[in-house]
Amino acid sequence: MSHASTVSATTVTLKHSLQRSNFELSVDTQIPAKGITGLFGDSGSGKTTLLRCIAGLEADLSWDTRPIHKRGVGYVFQEPQLFPHLDVRGNIEFGLRRSSAPRVDQTKVVEMLGLGDLLDRKPDRLSGGEAQRVAIAAVLLRSPQLVLMDEPLASLDQRRKEELLPYLDRLHDELSVPMIYVSHSIDEVSRLCDHLLLIDNGTIVASGELHEMLSRLDLPMLSGPNAGSVVEAKPWRYDRDYDLTQFNFSGGELSVPGLYDTSTPNLRLRIAARDVSICLEQPENTTIMNVLEAQIDDVQFAEPSSALVRLAIGTDYLLALITRRSVARLDLKRGDRVFAQVKSVTVRR
Repeated sequence: MSHASTVSATTVTLKHSLQRSNFELSVDTQIPAKGITGLFGDSGSGKTTLLRCIAGLEADLSWDTRPIHKRGVGYVFQEPQLFPHLDVRGNIEFGLRRSSAPRVDQTKVVEMLGLGDLLDRKPDRLSGGEAQRVAIAAVLLRSPQLVLMDEPLASLDQRRKEELLPYLDRLHDELSVPMIYVSHSIDEVSRLCDHLLLIDNGTIVASGELHEMLSRLDLPMLSGPNAGSVVEAKPWRYDRDYDLTQFNFSGGELSVPGLYDTSTPNLRLRIAARDVSICLEQPENTTIMNVLEAQIDDVQFAEPSSALVRLAIGTDYLLALITRRSVARLDLKRGDRVFAQVKSVTVRR
C-alpha cells in the first residue's frame, strides 16, 4: 500500500496504490494545479477510494506521517460535515483556527458562497444546499493546497442542486486553488470542470483537457447517454420578442432560450449527442432553430444499434448519436459535408 500526492506550481502529482481482497487501486498521473479536474467513472470504479487516499483517510504506511489536517488537502463530503452545536460563523471559523497556512479572506469566501445572512443560524436551520455551502466555506478557510469534492450535490434534490451550482461556478471562476471534483453526472462535469480523469476498476484509463476528452469517440464511458460536447460561445444579441439569446462560436450562431448578458465573456455551452441530428441537405420548414453546416470528421459504431458521429464545425466539434441504420441509409462517411440540427443547448451561466 502506498500513498503520495504532491502539489507544485504547475501540476498535482497523484501516485497511489491500494490492495484489498476484492479491489485494487493503482493510480500514477498528473493534473493541472489550477481549475477543476473532474473524476468520472461508474459506481465502484474507485473514485471515492482515490480521494480518500489523497486525503490520507485510508491507512497510510508511506513517508507522509503528517496528521490529516496538516496535509494541505480540504475534503468536501457528500453529506455536509458540520458541528451541530456551532452556528454558521463558528463552523467556518473553526477551519481558520485549524489552518497553519496563510489566512484566506474570510469576507470574500462568505460573499462568494452567499452566507452573509446565515452566519447566526445553527445547522438544523439550514437547507441541504445551504449546509453544503457552509461546509465548502469551512474547507476553503483552512487554506488548502488542494480541494477534494466527493459528489457534493449527490444528497440534494434537483432544486437544491440548481441553487448550489452557480456558487460552484463562482468558485471555479474566482479561486486559484486546484480542485478534484467527483461526480457520476456528465452534465455537472461538463459544466464545472476544465480537465477530466476517467477511472475504471481502480485505474485511470484516460486523462486530458475537457473539450478534447469529450470529443473523443474511443472512450466507452463517454458514449451512449454520456456522449456530448462543449463549446465556448459569446452571447451577442437578445431577441426580446421571442426570449432568445444568440451566441457566436467558431462554427456560427446558436439561439438559446432566455436572456444572457451580452457584456459577459464567453460562456460554456453543453450539447448532448442525443440532441444532434444530421441532414444531407439544409432542412426547410423545420421546428429546430439551430441548423449548422458541418463536416463529418469520424464515425464510430459504439453499440449494436447506434453510431457516434463527430462533426467538425469551425474549430469546434459536435457529436451526434444516431442509429447505424441512418448511417447506412444516408451513406455517411468521413469528409461528407452535412447539416447538423441542434435540438437543445445547455448554458453554463
